[in-house]
Amino acid sequence: MTNNYLPIQETTLQPPGNFAELVIGLIILLLVATGVALLSRRFRVPYVTGLVLAGLVFTEILPRQFGLDPALVLNLFLPILIFEAGINTDISRLRSTFKAIALLAGPGAMMATGIIAILLKFGLGLAWIPALLAGVFLANTDTVSVLAVFKEIPVPSRLSTIVEGETLFNDAVALVLFNLILNVYSTGSFTFLGGLQELVVVSVGGTVVGLILGYLSVGLFKRLDDPLSSILLTVAIALGTFQAGQFLNVSGAVAVVVAGLIFGNIGLSRNISASSRITLLSFWEYAGFGVNTFIFLLIGVEINLTIFWQTLPGVLLAVLAFQAGRLLTVYPLLAIVKWFDRPVPIRWQHVLFFGNIKGSLSMALPLSLPLALAGREQLIALVFGAVFLSLVVQATSLPWIVKRLKIAQVSSSQQQVEELQAQLMTAKAAQDELETLLKGGVLPKAIYEELRAAYQVRVAGAEKALRNLYNRRPDQFAITGNDHTKLDAIRRRLLLAEKGTLNEALRKRILSEEVVRERLKVIDEQLLRLEDD
Repeated sequence: MTNNYLPIQETTLQPPGNFAELVIGLIILLLVATGVALLSRRFRVPYVTGLVLAGLVFTEILPRQFGLDPALVLNLFLPILIFEAGINTDISRLRSTFKAIALLAGPGAMMATGIIAILLKFGLGLAWIPALLAGVFLANTDTVSVLAVFKEIPVPSRLSTIVEGETLFNDAVALVLFNLILNVYSTGSFTFLGGLQELVVVSVGGTVVGLILGYLSVGLFKRLDDPLSSILLTVAIALGTFQAGQFLNVSGAVAVVVAGLIFGNIGLSRNISASSRITLLSFWEYAGFGVNTFIFLLIGVEINLTIFWQTLPGVLLAVLAFQAGRLLTVYPLLAIVKWFDRPVPIRWQHVLFFGNIKGSLSMALPLSLPLALAGREQLIALVFGAVFLSLVVQATSLPWIVKRLKIAQVSSSQQQVEELQAQLMTAKAAQDELETLLKGGVLPKAIYEELRAAYQVRVAGAEKALRNLYNRRPDQFAITGNDHTKLDAIRRRLLLAEKGTLNEALRKRILSEEVVRERLKVIDEQLLRLEDD
């Protein structure tokens, strides 16, 4: 099978000569992202898919052609995403699923790379180096879309941990393999023993760098105990660790993963103030969300639909290749897990297979390929088209697939809670409407009081039943993890409302700063207990 591939128009995010143009471009991207957030919620379209499609539409209105700059993604965006994932990963939770994660992110990634490379080598007639590079790009998974689905459809925490953990280490493995293949291309020689030795050296070296800088950052952080200064420190650690790894010719991605895990599990301990911990976690949550937003918008900007249609046959083969690679790794490797760990249910394996969605790293790495590499333009067009189809088709269909698999069963207790909540919400809405009718003179006071009393009976009954359910212990009432999650979300919203009221009172000088600070400290401790449960 042969196809004629046209060169792709490569664009990068270049600083405009006029600084105002850059600001205008960023404002447009922010407004587009906000609009996508509103529309995706209304039409139930995955947020990242909406961003990619919006990037396709709004390319022409930008002051200057924006696009993915591989240097920007690899040196700024990627360390931020990896570090953010690391500090939010509980090592104890990761340890319980580490065997499955290690199989998928290590041998699984390398096996998938080889399978994809073989299929593209003989299906499209690519040379071995471009075929192997395409295997690395398309074997890499992006977890943003999958975790977004998990927020809408609760799944068992062990499955969510496997998805998060695989992606955390998958990016590091992809970068190590990418550099290894490029080294073979530049030297023109390869031995299995030499390749294995280099793979071990860069991985172990990256781990050592991450351990050293991670523990150094913990020591500095405990001496600071100042939220704003701590944010600056963590940003420096995330970016600096990656650069240190690159400078020492070891894996910067592995170093950032290790540093993030150490900082999140040792640095963010109970020995620091709750305010510092919450401020840091909130900052990194915003940073991760913002980076992902810009990356997926720029992916849409980077896609050239004309070239996409011209290369569609090859793109479809590439999609089939990375699906085959995923199929032949997920099911065989997870079948082995039951020999030495808790088995992974087959329906979970289906989610891991169908959640094989591509993302930012798969787009950034091809752009950083050497200009002299034969078939470079063909390879970029192939990968871009495959990533585009993955984001539009797979990310859109994944919620339906997860629902069909019925992984998250609604318990009888959860259904009972929701029925009571519906009773409470409708009764209170009717009372609000009665209040409006009374104030408008539509209802006489006597009829208003009679009707309101009838609804108040329903409100009181629902509130009493809910209070009894929420106050019972798990051994007295079968409340599932999903019920506890919903209740924790309600409590978190109430505590955040309390914080907002206190901050507003301080801003208006109604309360003194000392009183507000002490009360905020108590609320922050309560929020942290909810996060840790």
